[in-house]
Amino acid sequence: MSMIKLVSPVDGSVYAERPALTRAAAEAAVARARAAQGAWAALPLEARVATVMAGIDALEAMAPEIVPELAWQMGRPVRYGGEFGGVRERAAYMAEIAPTALADDVVEDSAHLTRLLAREPQGVVFVIAPWNYPFLTAVNTVVPALIAGNAVVLKHASQTLLAGERLAQAFHKAGVPEDVFQNVVLDHATTEALIAARSFDFVNFTGSVSGGRAIERAAAGTFTATGLELGGKDPGYVRADADLDAAVDGLMDGAMFNSGQCCCGIERIYVHDSLYDAFVEKAVAWVRGQRLGNPLDTKTTMGPMAHARFAAIVRDQIAGAVAAGARALIDVAEFPADDGGAYLAPQILVDVTHDMAVMREESFGPVVGIMPVKDDADAIRLMNDSAYGLTASIWTRDAGAARAIGAQVQTGTVLMNRCDYLDPALCWTGCKDTGRGAALSALGYLALTRAKSYHLKKA
Repeated sequence: MSMIKLVSPVDGSVYAERPALTRAAAEAAVARARAAQGAWAALPLEARVATVMAGIDALEAMAPEIVPELAWQMGRPVRYGGEFGGVRERAAYMAEIAPTALADDVVEDSAHLTRLLAREPQGVVFVIAPWNYPFLTAVNTVVPALIAGNAVVLKHASQTLLAGERLAQAFHKAGVPEDVFQNVVLDHATTEALIAARSFDFVNFTGSVSGGRAIERAAAGTFTATGLELGGKDPGYVRADADLDAAVDGLMDGAMFNSGQCCCGIERIYVHDSLYDAFVEKAVAWVRGQRLGNPLDTKTTMGPMAHARFAAIVRDQIAGAVAAGARALIDVAEFPADDGGAYLAPQILVDVTHDMAVMREESFGPVVGIMPVKDDADAIRLMNDSAYGLTASIWTRDAGAARAIGAQVQTGTVLMNRCDYLDPALCWTGCKDTGRGAALSALGYLALTRAKSYHLKKA
């Protein structure tokens, strides 16, 4: 029996460990989910909605325990209070639109014919959740999947083992049957074997590009539907007409919040020549106002990265950029908590180019490169010079210009005068190596259900 260990970034100790299910035990769990799904789907929609939202209530009631657990598991400072605001916003919106999104589309209902398109649950949905926002990312799929009548099997990242257990406790307490929502601990081999055996009707994965490729390889030939949210290298563009102070505050928070470990965090910034020097000066001052330290301390604004190996990747990118001619504007000595391990000082790089890995490859840490641009066309060219496409942030007073620029940027979401935000009313999607599929919004329900057509001739 293999053990999955969670090493805390706070002090390097083993914070939790759980045995991984054997292949046979995992197959039995999936079989129970499939057997239970029909009765759950047969419940009235309003009953499923009420039960799922009661689960969100139960999860929020655990906040006093969950918030420090998150700090121990992946390093987010307790001062931010967890993820509950976003969890509530997303769950409530998906619950609100469910009657319309899942309703029959009646084409004809005459004396002779009834023709309609119905939506049916996929069946058993497998959710593979990441550690960076372990509740927010999970509810993106778990909540609408359950509301739509699916059974859900959740496999959480090893770095946030306890998050999956908390979600299971909350939903079971609210009345979701234990076999309808299951949290499982699996190793990679068993995960891939289950997918290859066509155990699931839909697989949702949030994680790395390499992880997404592994999911696709496992699903090859099974015709299992997948939703993949993978890497990102999200850009911000500050036009000449932008509110400079707002742009600095927004983009730097987008780059550094959660120690840069955000799916749609800002990893590269392009600033119009006329604002560049002032932007950089204010950005440096913003970073120097942060406090790196123990996430259990309420004064800490930046905790450690989730694991020392993640911090090592960022340090290597910074070192490589500096060796290639970039300038690091933050003296690491200004952040004495930087221990060379998981605790990593935030960094701003200038004189960067797209030949450097830090401007090309996903960093997923507290570093951002800033480049001057001469006009919109220059910014668009650089924003599109990436293998990824999740969000793009445009700072301007001209909404028409933002729309026109956004139409030329290869991305899933265009944001104006904000960043690092997911609107549950809009489709969460990406392009290029960021993956494929659609989460949240009415389109999110389409991925979690299948169409069934009815042509009923009455005479």
